[in-house]
Amino acid sequence: MFQLNRSRRRTDCDGTNRRDFLKIGALGATGLTLPTLLQARAKAAASGSPSKNTSVVWLWLGGGPTHIETFDPKMSAPPEYRSVTGAVKTHLPGVELGGNFEKMAKLADKMAFVRSFAHRNSGHGGGTHWVMTGYDFAAADNGAPANKPGIGSIVSRYRGPNNPHTGLPTYVRMGGTLGDGPAWLGAPYAPFDVQGKARSNMTLAVAADRLDDRKGLLRTFDTADRQLDASGLMAGMDGFEQQAFELILSRAKDVFDVKREDPRVRDKYGPGLGEQLMMARRLCEAGVGFVTVHFGGWDMHGGIKDAMNNLGPKVDRAVAAFVEDCNDRGLDQDVLLVVTGEFGRTPRVNGGAGRDHWAPLSTLALAGGGLRMGQVVGESNAKAEMPKTTPITPQDLMATVFHTLGLPPDLQYKDPTGRPTSMIVAGKPIAELV
Repeated sequence: MFQLNRSRRRTDCDGTNRRDFLKIGALGATGLTLPTLLQARAKAAASGSPSKNTSVVWLWLGGGPTHIETFDPKMSAPPEYRSVTGAVKTHLPGVELGGNFEKMAKLADKMAFVRSFAHRNSGHGGGTHWVMTGYDFAAADNGAPANKPGIGSIVSRYRGPNNPHTGLPTYVRMGGTLGDGPAWLGAPYAPFDVQGKARSNMTLAVAADRLDDRKGLLRTFDTADRQLDASGLMAGMDGFEQQAFELILSRAKDVFDVKREDPRVRDKYGPGLGEQLMMARRLCEAGVGFVTVHFGGWDMHGGIKDAMNNLGPKVDRAVAAFVEDCNDRGLDQDVLLVVTGEFGRTPRVNGGAGRDHWAPLSTLALAGGGLRMGQVVGESNAKAEMPKTTPITPQDLMATVFHTLGLPPDLQYKDPTGRPTSMIVAGKPIAELV
């Protein structure tokens, strides 16, 4: 491990004293170094297969977003069922969205809203596992870890964990979600966590005072690169250690820096979720294949009107900016946005002016990916309790993502027992979209 040491000490919040140093390539408490990870991923990529140059951004509304106040307001239903935030008309004849989604309503011709997405697990853990992996796993409701690989990790396994041209990870996440990991596919296919130590270690945030008493202050990445080369240190490293340095010292890290974006574009996206979706677009442009963005707070058992008036406009602004931006840049054929969560909410408003867990109907919207947009897929029944037509399952959504990314529908990998296991067993791409 190559270290840039400093003389100053500091105390952590827990009172632990440690030497303040910068480790290039350290990946947190696992003890796995970046060169080791690159080596593991290169070996894993050798069995990868070529696929489309397309990407998916998976916006996860953690907690279970209400399907009624989002994309199926049901204003013709009795008052205790219809959207408490009202509705806004879209450019699609007869199609309305929840009252918080005015910007998305104006872009409805560039989106598809699925009103018949459903499964059967109304628990946070189990519902999340089902939607993220395509499989029901009731034990997840009691805290059990995922027993199936998430879609992003499957993409990473198929394409190879790193883009061969940019070195960027195939799979990036912003905020963890149950079921977003590789499970038995293995650690090389885990997501690169933008909010974790792996991301922070791509940046030489603190310059070093000295480097083996032979180098001056490292003021820039270019200077660091030249000094490393001059010292002959790089020549003594194996190929994967050099690759680690090249990734850290190259402009690949700049993709993660949203401050490099045009201020007018940044203003359109807005802060928080907007910045995350803007970064997701930048990552997809640079060859990242799958990005998950977690935006929580949707477990609205009470006071759903105020809660929706808080979160709804943030999603509306960020998603509308993403959809419009991708279309302006010609990325609408190459980047698919998926907006969903673990389940919907009870059709009838409860005594606390909220809605409870409800898996029989869930929120789902999509944009781009070369799919057929400007439509509503499926219909819910009169009180938005369950699908009336065209039931869509998590595996159907998974198959649609596979179609967009060019993954074969009969894709199999060996499980821990060595048995070939199908990633999809019953799902079909959503016919109206493909």
